Amino acid sequence: MITREQFKDKWSELHNSAPTTGIVGGWLAISYRFGLLCTLLRITPNFLTMLGLVSAIGVALCAQSLWAIALIVISLFFDGIDGSVAIFQNRASNWGALLDSVVDRVSEALWLYALYVIGVPASLCIALWLVASVQEYMRARVSSLGVKDLGLVTITERPVRASFIFIVLIAWHLELPGIEIASWFFLGACAFSAIKVMRFAYSRLH
Repeated sequence: MITREQFKDKWSELHNSAPTTGIVGGWLAISYRFGLLCTLLRITPNFLTMLGLVSAIGVALCAQSLWAIALIVISLFFDGIDGSVAIFQNRASNWGALLDSVVDRVSEALWLYALYVIGVPASLCIALWLVASVQEYMRARVSSLGVKDLGLVTITERPVRASFIFIVLIAWHLELPGIEIASWFFLGACAFSAIKVMRFAYSRLH
């Protein structure tokens, strides 16, 4: 079992020497406690990854229910905690990282399917998924090519994308107007983020 400080140091090392203070420090404190709980219960990181996928499936199946709002939070939580638990249990692996990446893309597709169910055009939902997937692929590919200083944070990282869907689902239940317009604006923000990552990649690889 590792100490809290060892856990933070390892997390920072795996995230390109990212600082572990402020909001990140608070999240890591939660992750550390959850890692301890999962260890005591013999819950593996890959199992948590799959729970995130199951929760995302629930979002798609219950899109018009209030359950979808709760399930997207649960899905994002499992997605964020699996890697931390892997560090805590010293189970970080290439297979786990690959599984996590694949589940992330599938989960986002399921989240966006929920938007389609409540009336957002299919073409817009597909575009949101494609742009987000391209951004994440570029980031992963740049890392695999040996670029380690990936400290670039965009305005539409995965937690922000999940938060947007969360807000849209609430707005739909409250019968608020402008959901499709908001989705188009968010697509623009996602495209801006993808271009920013592409420019970063170009500057490091050119």
